Amino acid sequence: MDARDFITIGMSAERTLVVPAERTVGHFVPGMPFVYATPMMILEMEMTSGDAIRAALQPGWVTVGTEVDIRHLAAALVGATVRTTARVVAVERRVIRFEVEAFEGTRKLGEGRHARGLVNVETFNKRLGAGTVP
Repeated sequence: MDARDFITIGMSAERTLVVPAERTVGHFVPGMPFVYATPMMILEMEMTSGDAIRAALQPGWVTVGTEVDIRHLAAALVGATVRTTARVVAVERRVIRFEVEAFEGTRKLGEGRHARGLVNVETFNKRLGAGTVP
C-alpha cells in the first residue's frame, strides 16, 4: 500500500487535554514538579497525528510512530487545558510526516516534527510473533 494514494498534505487534527496529575513529571519522578511531562506531551502529539489520518486508512492498516523531534518550550500545571495540533507536511510511500504543536491558550508549550509509518496489522503481528493484548 502506498500512502501517497490516500494521504494528502494538509490533513490535520486537534486534541484537547486537561492535564491530570498522572501525566506530570512529578508523578513519575519523586521530587520533581507536578508539571506536564515531556513524554506525555509527545504521546498527545503522536495521538493527534494518528487522528489526522485515521479515517483515510483502509481496514487492517494503522500507523505507528517512527520519529520524534520535539522541543518542550514551557511548563503547564495540573488542570491546564492543553491543545495539541498535527498537520501532514509530507507523504512518502510508507511514511507520513507531521508538524506538531501544543498550546495552553495562546502560549506555545511545544513544537516539532513527527513521522508515522504505515503498517498492516496482520503482517506486522505475524512478523513479530505478536498478538493483541487481552
